[in-house]
Amino acid sequence: MAENGYGWAIPVMRAGYSGRGITYLAVAGLSLWAILRGGEAQGTGDTLRDLAQAGWGVVVLVLIFLGLLAYAIWRVIDAWADLECYGSELKGIVARIGMVVTGLIHGVIGGLALVILVGGRSEGGGNGLAGLAETVLSMPGGRWIVGLAGVATLGAGAYYLKKAWNSEYRRHLRGNTFTTRFDWLLKAGVAAQAAVILIVGGFLVTAGLTADGGRVGGLERAFEWLRTQPFGNMLVVLLCIGLLAFAVFCFVNAAYRIVPRADGDDIETLASRVKMRLREATA
Repeated sequence: MAENGYGWAIPVMRAGYSGRGITYLAVAGLSLWAILRGGEAQGTGDTLRDLAQAGWGVVVLVLIFLGLLAYAIWRVIDAWADLECYGSELKGIVARIGMVVTGLIHGVIGGLALVILVGGRSEGGGNGLAGLAETVLSMPGGRWIVGLAGVATLGAGAYYLKKAWNSEYRRHLRGNTFTTRFDWLLKAGVAAQAAVILIVGGFLVTAGLTADGGRVGGLERAFEWLRTQPFGNMLVVLLCIGLLAFAVFCFVNAAYRIVPRADGDDIETLASRVKMRLREATA
């Protein structure tokens, strides 16, 4: 059963995943809209600035700021109190450190939304990462630092890819009609997120090998790189659609994520529900 005292974390978790979902919905949705009008897909920073130019976009920026702030808080609390029972073994510690890093990254994006909201100026995500990489590369051992950061990012991308391939996300979601019916969409969303992380990790490794920080970038740089590949425009569109699926994945987590120390351990998971369905189908 659930341990007492952690129920207050659930609303923070729901707000956090909702904010994350709104962010990806805005980035992927506006990118697809731009492509349909003959433009190009944009990264997170440019998307946030575009939102600031629209009347309704200000409301979205507020929701993104509050949501990503909640997500950062949730990840830190989750890791500190081990609310999802990852444990204190090496594997669990690595997972909990990853939560904190992920939370802080999204907190920075939320801060960018706030800066844009109040009328400040900030560089786009790709330029900011490139500038940071150039600074690190100018330091003693900078190439090793950037390269190792790239290897770690590739590792995170491989983890997300494994999570999608083996459907490991099912263990953290409630099993019900909705999650069962749209399991394929959740898998596609996690796979799309894995693709973005792997591409960004590749940029970092390449920058470490070549000592060129200009090769580093985030989602906008990923879109630019994909456009240079065979069938590039199609790849960009597919990635945008995949990120829309990841936005759905975030919203589903907001509604149906299981937090063992708050919810208890006697809840039917999506993993167990799918397993039961397969067993019934083959009986």
